[in-house]
Amino acid sequence: MDEQNLKNEERVVFELRSLYQKFGYVRYKMSKFEEYDLYVRNKNFLDSEEILTFTDTNGKLMALKPDVTLSIVRNTKDDDQNLQKVYYDENIYRASGGAHEFQEITQTGLECIGDLDPYSVCEVIMLAAKSLEAISGDYILDICHMGIISGLLDGLDISNDSKKRILHFVGEKNTHGLRSFCKELAIDAQVCETAAALTMLYGRFGEKLPVLKPLCTNAKMQEAYEELEAIYKIMCVYGLDNNLYMDFSVVNDMSYYNGVTFQGFVGGISAGVLSGGRYDSLIRRMGKKGGAIGFAVYLNLLERLDKAAKPYDVDVLLIHDENTEVPSIIQAIKLLNESGKTVKVQKEKSDKLRYRQLISVNSRGLEILETND
Repeated sequence: MDEQNLKNEERVVFELRSLYQKFGYVRYKMSKFEEYDLYVRNKNFLDSEEILTFTDTNGKLMALKPDVTLSIVRNTKDDDQNLQKVYYDENIYRASGGAHEFQEITQTGLECIGDLDPYSVCEVIMLAAKSLEAISGDYILDICHMGIISGLLDGLDISNDSKKRILHFVGEKNTHGLRSFCKELAIDAQVCETAAALTMLYGRFGEKLPVLKPLCTNAKMQEAYEELEAIYKIMCVYGLDNNLYMDFSVVNDMSYYNGVTFQGFVGGISAGVLSGGRYDSLIRRMGKKGGAIGFAVYLNLLERLDKAAKPYDVDVLLIHDENTEVPSIIQAIKLLNESGKTVKVQKEKSDKLRYRQLISVNSRGLEILETND
């Protein structure tokens, strides 16, 4: 298979499989279906609460999987001696944003589960950055730490719903809404201003670490800061620090996530193509020991890169008449393919097809009729 002619999605799948295998990750394969109960008990962990369900022949309510991580955690056994390191290529089924229809989404990613140490965490973040790099050299990886947000909110006498509301304001970078809500709850002004400062804290990771440090005013926040500092130093060793950004809008549900969280973007696609984080709290909720960290890459979004990168449907539209012999057409295709060009063959020119070159094959050989560079 000519790698130059693969779609971005196909090329990236091959590269990511190879990347993950090099670091000891083994492929995890799951069924299209899981028991609905698994998802209904963990709806807050999912991007959407809409789930496709059906009743199987045994009368059990099943679901077309909207997520892979929950299945991996459920089926992973506790092992005190070995880290469970798996990667996957799966299709998941979710309601599309703002629409009342489901999409089949191609997703690849990895999970590292067990007795995590600092290296294991940094390795996953490094692999997230390398995954983005495999898609495009024009990428950024936004990172934050749930420990800083939860450390700030832990001492407040407010409900979990109120904490989620504050997280929502931080995620939306809505300092006006945040301050109004803090005032409504009579939250200490200093806590409110620290939350507002975190909300607006964005920029290159190395430049923002010194800005973050004085905002971490208790032991839990300081511990989280030290972990972020250590992650940055390791990413510098990997040579991946230039693409790291600090962004506290990458917050998530504190009942599931407890450590570093991150989201990846590439130039040409407005939506995040990668998301992940540490989710020890989910592990505990599902009766497991140890910790867990992982991420997912949303490969279906890469179709947008194909469209942006290729203003043409095909490199060459090869036309011929009824007198052109088939061996001559085959020889022309072979010649053009060997030069790295994609070719579509038909009798006549098409106004609906976008092509870089229009070439005729006839008894005299190849004749370039049109070039659209």
